[in-house]
Formats: sequence, C-alpha cells, structure tokens
Amino acid sequence: MKPTGKYVFFSIIMLVTGFFLSYSYQITKKEAATHESNSQWKQEDGLRSDILSTQKTNRKLNGELKKIQLQIQKRENKLADQEKKSYNLVEDLKKMRKVVGSVKVKGPGIEVTLSDSSYVPDGDNPNNYIVHEEHIRSVIYEMLVSGAEAVAVNGQRISHSSYIACVGPVVSVDGNQYPAPFTITAIGDKSVLGKSLNLSVVSDLVNDGIDVRIATKDDITMDPYLSKEG
Repeated sequence: MKPTGKYVFFSIIMLVTGFFLSYSYQITKKEAATHESNSQWKQEDGLRSDILSTQKTNRKLNGELKKIQLQIQKRENKLADQEKKSYNLVEDLKKMRKVVGSVKVKGPGIEVTLSDSSYVPDGDNPNNYIVHEEHIRSVIYEMLVSGAEAVAVNGQRISHSSYIACVGPVVSVDGNQYPAPFTITAIGDKSVLGKSLNLSVVSDLVNDGIDVRIATKDDITMDPYLSKEG
C-alpha cells in the first residue's frame, strides 16, 4: 500500500517537530551549562575577593599589632628602667644610712689596733711615738675609700660629721675621750680592706713609730651612731 499524502504530511510535521524539540533541548542544556559555569565563576570570584579582603585586613591588623607591641615594649623598658633606678636609689640610701651611722650594721670586716710605740730612743721626743688623731683619721679614710659600710673607734660609731682630736695624752671622738690603744673597726669586704691598708697606710704608720695590728673578723655588729646602746 502506498502512503497517502496525509501520512507523508504528518510524518514531515513530526520530523520537523522532533528536530525543533532536539534543537531546543540542546540550546537549553547549553544555556544551563553556561549559566552554571557563570554562576560558579561568580562564586569563585566572590571567594577570591573575600580572601583578598581578609588578607588585606589581616595585614592591616598585623601592622597595628606590631605598633601596639612596640608601644608595650617601650613602656615595659621604661618601667624596668624606673624600677632599676628605684632599686639603685634604695640601695644607695641603705648604703648612706650605714655610712652616716643611722642604722645598726652587722657583717664581716677588720679591726686595726693602733698602739703607742713601746720603744722611744734616748733623747727623742716621746710625743713623736704616740698615736695622734691624724693616724686614726688616715686609717678611717682609707677604710671608707675601700668600701667600708660602717666604721667605729673603740666601739663608738663614726658618722659623716664625727670630729676626732687629740686632747693631751688621749684622743677625743665626738667629745668622748679614749686612751691608747685605739681599735678602729670596719664592716665590709675584709680582703679588700686589709689589702688597701697594707698597700698604703700601714707603712706610713710604722714609719711614724706606731705599732699596727690588723685582724679579720667574720662577724662584727655596730649599733647606730649615738644610740643609747652605744
């Protein structure tokens, strides 16, 4: 049986319709893929922008953090310097109090005993062979220069304003009179004090006919200047 024109016409219509449907499907699929690709690209671009923005913010915050850390370090250094100065002032004050005799002091040190010469040549002036105030002063000065924290003469504490003078056969220390021998005590580094005295003062004293004895002590206690206990 030969197909009629009616069937041929319907076949052509169906073929054309199928073609358009297939073409439309491909176009839609392509547009969907393109849209999806554009959407993914926009999303990735947005993420990149967010990352760059975050990195920029982090760099800015890191810069501010470094500035803050630098300021904190400067303040810490300033506080440390102030604490060091305060500590040094306190230590200097303690040393000054010890030197001027306003506080009780205890520690190692040395004792220097000065005695009148036991031998006076015939015809010589006996006054040239006894201990004078300058002999006592020379020992005290050398002790202080060598770092003595406290000094006493015959147990009497010496202050920055102490006065030593000869009064006949005795020596007056701040108005208190003492006969020879004289024991000058110093608290400090006994090794340094002993070496310093032996290097300079002792030879001068011996040349003046003064008997000198030096003894180191592990424990010396001195009461404050002009205390009721002294």
